[in-house]
Amino acid sequence: MKRKKLLFTGLFVFLAMAISACASTDVVGKFAKSSFQTLVEENKDMVFFDDKWQSWSIASPDGEKFLWSRDFSATNPDVAFEINGKPFIDAGLDVSKLPQEQYKYDAISGKLYILSEISGEKFIYSGEPTPSASFSLIVDKHRNFIGYHVKLDHYGIKVGDDHKFEWAKDMAKNDKDIVFVLNPQPLIKAGVDPTKVTGWIFTKVEDMDKEFDVFLKPFDLK
Repeated sequence: MKRKKLLFTGLFVFLAMAISACASTDVVGKFAKSSFQTLVEENKDMVFFDDKWQSWSIASPDGEKFLWSRDFSATNPDVAFEINGKPFIDAGLDVSKLPQEQYKYDAISGKLYILSEISGEKFIYSGEPTPSASFSLIVDKHRNFIGYHVKLDHYGIKVGDDHKFEWAKDMAKNDKDIVFVLNPQPLIKAGVDPTKVTGWIFTKVEDMDKEFDVFLKPFDLK
């Protein structure tokens, strides 16, 4: 795949709330929740409850999934990616060399799972659990996992070893409604030649005057 260079200033800045700050001043947290709710409500055909993982999932048109738990006390992982492992295996991935606590490969389905355990706390709902309500609790309880990507006008959540799931602040004005972002370093260490991975954009990005590599898979859902 052709290597592209995208100079994204401030690619993905994770802004943790100061202890003394009140919730009403947390603009990123507030709009991360409302924009995620819009994403879910406008794409209900892509959102399901996964009995195996006891988690909600949203699927891309290509089948990649972002999963988030309904209750951290009942699940492991708490957030996760499910992606097609074939492009990475074809590019040299040796799954046995991946950190086993964060990556699982299902040889039957060909799916590669990227796993993230955040905490073991029980979620308390004021009403029935919904995809948006579960996500809002994650934002409220683990704000440091939520960030804002200035260049793309996206919010996002960290998954595992610096991977991210991003969604548009305003889908009506954005041609990248969701983006799966992979940190390539663990994959490269496990044998992947990033220039041979198909279906993903391998690109160099700039953040805080530093350049680093990512795999991107963006989707316009409109």
